[in-house]
Amino acid sequence: MESKIRIAVVDDEELITRALVDFLSTQDGLTVCLLSNDGNLFLNELETINELPDAVVLDLKMKNSDGIDINRKLKKSYPEIKTIVVSSYYKDSYLGYMMKEEVNAFLSKDIKPEVLVEAIRAVCKKGFFLTSGQMDAIRGQISSKTAKPSYLNDDDLTIRELEVLEMICQQYTTSDIAEKLFISKITVEGHRNNLLLKTGVKNSAGLVIYAVQRQLIDVDKII
Repeated sequence: MESKIRIAVVDDEELITRALVDFLSTQDGLTVCLLSNDGNLFLNELETINELPDAVVLDLKMKNSDGIDINRKLKKSYPEIKTIVVSSYYKDSYLGYMMKEEVNAFLSKDIKPEVLVEAIRAVCKKGFFLTSGQMDAIRGQISSKTAKPSYLNDDDLTIRELEVLEMICQQYTTSDIAEKLFISKITVEGHRNNLLLKTGVKNSAGLVIYAVQRQLIDVDKII
């Protein structure tokens, strides 16, 4: 039997938090393992529990702690935990900053609960989650005068790396890519690591932004 995704919820609005926990607890394959109304207390609690959460739904702005600061500390000490930052102050223009901060998903508190469930499952399986609206926003932020890339240097992306990059952007898992390209999962991870080194980004979400900004892929294929 497949183990459930363990979720932590960190938000200082207790009424909203309780409703969210009640909803998530009814979803197949999900379980809420930790609830906190303070980001710093949450970090302290992580040091005392036996099994870490797979993902945390983290409020951006709380009374006694800042979501970005908590995310930074979390990524430093527990990089395997995925972060889904939610906020009443959501703006599409913040997407690039959130990705730079290694946030795995950034959502408005106005979203439907089902979208949050989709995001939780996606970040745990694929490392990031972007809605179609967010991809449209990213596309809109790209200048129409952006030059198409020319591959002339020794450190250019190979044809195989471009294939892997496109499939990462399409939100395929490592296993999916290996199966479709008839290569091993270890080889896929090798290509992914090379992509990270060559592009200078830190994660899969960064690779998506890199590919879109440089017009390396057809954006319509991503969502």
